[in-house]
Amino acid sequence: MTQWKRICTLDEIPRLGARVVEREISPNIALFRTAEDQVFALLDQCPHKQGPLSQGLVTNTHVTCPLHGWKIGLVDGQAQEPDVGCAATIAVHLEDGWISMESEPESH
Repeated sequence: MTQWKRICTLDEIPRLGARVVEREISPNIALFRTAEDQVFALLDQCPHKQGPLSQGLVTNTHVTCPLHGWKIGLVDGQAQEPDVGCAATIAVHLEDGWISMESEPESH
C-alpha cells in the first residue's frame, strides 16, 4: 500500500518553478509546478553531473539543468536526446490544494 506524506500547498510552489523538500539522506527532492498547475517530483540531482534541478528552468513538462543545459522530463525523469540518463521520479498527489508525496522514490 502506498504511503503518502503531505508536503505543502500548491500555492507554495511558484508556477514554472520548484520547491526543495529536504531529506535526511542526500539528494533532496524537487517539486515542480507547470503553467497548467501540474505537479511533479524528481530527486534534485541531474543524472549528468548532479546539478540541482530545482534551480533549473521549467518549460512545459521539462526542467533544464542549470549546470550544462540537460533537459529532463518531469513525467519520467528521462534526459532528452541526445543526452542519456534518468533522474528518479517520486509519485505526487494533489487534492484540495494540498500536495502529498509517496514516501520513497521510484527506481529506474
